[in-house]
Amino acid sequence: MIKKDYYQVLGLDRSATDGEIKKAYRQMALKFHPDRNPGDKQAEERFKEASEAYEVLSDREKREIYDQFGHSGLQGTGFAGFQGVDDIFETFSDIFEDFFGGGRRGGRRAQRGRDLRYDLQIEFAEAFFGAEKQIQVTKNGICENCGGRGAKDSTAIRTCPRCHGRGQISHSQGFFTISTTCPQCRGNGTFIAEPCSECQGAGFVKKTKKLSVKIPAGVDSGVRLMLQNEGEAGERGASKGDLFVFISVKNHDFFSRDGDNLLCEIPISIVQASLGCHITVPGLKGDHEIEIPRGIQSGETIVLKGEGFPHLRSRRPGDLIIRVKVQTPTQLTKEQEDLLRKFAETSGEGMGEAKKKKKKGFFG
Repeated sequence: MIKKDYYQVLGLDRSATDGEIKKAYRQMALKFHPDRNPGDKQAEERFKEASEAYEVLSDREKREIYDQFGHSGLQGTGFAGFQGVDDIFETFSDIFEDFFGGGRRGGRRAQRGRDLRYDLQIEFAEAFFGAEKQIQVTKNGICENCGGRGAKDSTAIRTCPRCHGRGQISHSQGFFTISTTCPQCRGNGTFIAEPCSECQGAGFVKKTKKLSVKIPAGVDSGVRLMLQNEGEAGERGASKGDLFVFISVKNHDFFSRDGDNLLCEIPISIVQASLGCHITVPGLKGDHEIEIPRGIQSGETIVLKGEGFPHLRSRRPGDLIIRVKVQTPTQLTKEQEDLLRKFAETSGEGMGEAKKKKKKGFFG
């Protein structure tokens, strides 16, 4: 299934502000909310589609990746959107409280897991062709012993006796009633009577996981790839954070890069520059036979179209730009020197050789 452009889904320009993005999503959520469209599968899909667009465009990191790579930058690294409306309500519970004015039962919302960063250095050729790299990340993972509950078993989770599960307590001050976070359960509405022996009530433990990262062809240093749900585990079963992989590309001994163009410099002799010739130039995809035109000057370039880096979004490749450097010989045989002198004479070039003169005194 081909996904629609996220900006088009919300009816926005690519220059939309955070406030405009939130407003557009609010209108879509109100229109296609499942409670207002019971049994309407099409409305539910539109609701999920709008929520997925909002999840990306409201997050600075994800939006930058999407603007740079499109859907492939997200989906190619594990981004999958939402599985159902329950995931949407859990992820955007604060948003829906603002939209619909409803409070959340059961106390404080469990915090989403932290996002993580991984710095990955790749070879120059891997940036050109793309690659699949294996990385290893240590992070907080859900405790398998308790399933992330933090308790020994389900009976060890008790309703807070002070707030009776609301997560807040109310104080009357004259005509006003003020609600504050329950100090006993810290807003959770429950407490753990018997903690899990494995995680000591935290709900997660340190784990090391091996991951595969798909490097798209054409990446450059500074590019960030996102692996959704590969960050740290959230509290009490809340959604996981994401893993952002920051790419840096090693320098190459022969090639360099300017945007999507591949650059190199080749040395040629004075004779080759003067008479012209055919030479072989290496490329990342293979060797190229090129013609050096007669009389080429040092610093001039020869361009091979379409032999550069592929553009990340359009896939249209840049060019291979070959800069010519004419080398002057530093050591000549007697025969070579005589030939050059003869050439200078026939071309009318004066050598301007200094003759030896007798040294004069100061007044001389």
